[in-house]
Amino acid sequence: QVQLLESGGELVQAGGSLRLSCAASGRTFSSYAMGWFRQAPGKEREFVAAIRWNGGMTYYADSVKGRSTISRDNAKNTVYLQMNSLKPEDMGVYYCAARRGTVVLGIDWDYWGQGTQVTVSS
Repeated sequence: QVQLLESGGELVQAGGSLRLSCAASGRTFSSYAMGWFRQAPGKEREFVAAIRWNGGMTYYADSVKGRSTISRDNAKNTVYLQMNSLKPEDMGVYYCAARRGTVVLGIDWDYWGQGTQVTVSS
């Protein structure tokens, strides 16, 4: 079992930056791929970024590529999402997810956090 707790969401102005964190419980954190998803009101949950268990490969949605960086610290059981040049369309609830095995860009992940709200004012 893996429990995930996101933090770092807040109200930020367009063009600003934000770093989200996701703290994971469990001693097997380093064996999981980790991902970030977001969901805006009335829309489906969508993939944002992911990172392999060893940090050796990262993946990004086209909408955030070049503006965001996912990273992980396996010693701290934590994954991060740094987002820059935020846009109003980045607004939503951001969820952290963990998955055994390979990264997938869909929502077929094993564990989910409760989410953290990101609000971007224009």
